[in-house]
Amino acid sequence: MKHALYCLSLVIASPALADTLVTGVIEDRMVVAHHDDTMARAVFFPATGGTRVMMGENAVFYGVAVAEGATPEPGPHPTILLSHGWGGNYKRMGWLISGLVERGAVVIAVNHPNSTTGEQDSLRALDHWTRAQDLSAALDQALDDPKISPLIDTDRIYALGFSYGGWTALSLGGLRGNRDGLDRFCSDPATPISHCADILRAGIHIADIDATWWNSVWKDPRISAVGAIDPALTWGLTAEDSRTLDVPVLLIGLGSGTDRLLATDTSSTGSGFETQFPKAEVLQIVPATHFTALGLCKPEGAEILADEGDDPVCTDPKGTERSQVTKRIIDAVAAHFRLP
Repeated sequence: MKHALYCLSLVIASPALADTLVTGVIEDRMVVAHHDDTMARAVFFPATGGTRVMMGENAVFYGVAVAEGATPEPGPHPTILLSHGWGGNYKRMGWLISGLVERGAVVIAVNHPNSTTGEQDSLRALDHWTRAQDLSAALDQALDDPKISPLIDTDRIYALGFSYGGWTALSLGGLRGNRDGLDRFCSDPATPISHCADILRAGIHIADIDATWWNSVWKDPRISAVGAIDPALTWGLTAEDSRTLDVPVLLIGLGSGTDRLLATDTSSTGSGFETQFPKAEVLQIVPATHFTALGLCKPEGAEILADEGDDPVCTDPKGTERSQVTKRIIDAVAAHFRLP
């Protein structure tokens, strides 16, 4: 999406019911040495009490209720590291966060520097390994925090992501990048993927990116399973690149035919990643599109985006029920991670 407007939160505070289970949240900024900067981090957890606020609410999207200053439910809880997509932010994934917390999980999310809303640097955003480092660092900090660490079940730590974040989750599980494979694919003039075209128009040459960093394994050994929703960057991979991806994997694909975003199509007619990694559990949801996973739009959302000349992220194929698609995603992820 082109405009920062659609990541902003409309904060509406109200008292929380003391005996009602809510999605508690702690938001802060943490120093990350590999960026020589700070990044936004949030920890969400089952809780009671606190003050309710709406997260991610704006003119286009409905938000979700979270509670600041809430009292955590005693742990430990299964814990999920969550990664947003290219140019996205964790608040836009609030529907997924709250759905997983309702299933008893702790969710740790960050806004990845250089590839988050309002902080986009296309060249540095392609340093995909920094995103894996972001989440590993966020987990390190959470485990060192005496208020948060008791909530985390260190035997049940998972990685989950959407779009570019899907690649980040797979990377944390052990998937290795293949710079030359992606470069060959994107350099082909017949390549129909818009992301490749955007990279070329920006004057970025994938072949100039350091192959040592791109092709390294960024596996976090604490991760015991991975979920990837329409993951990016799977083009140009070989079966060998998956050799170190040795944890259970769930791949969720959104849409089919012309409704499937080709850049994130892992099927045999897309990047072929599903055939190169046949051990993965695969769920294809139709009707839907890639952007259906951004959550529930308000009735006027599509018109607002059209007036702004923005991407039609609120426009779904005929027959799509976003509430049902998001529920299926939550149910599938919860089953894969063995949540209650």
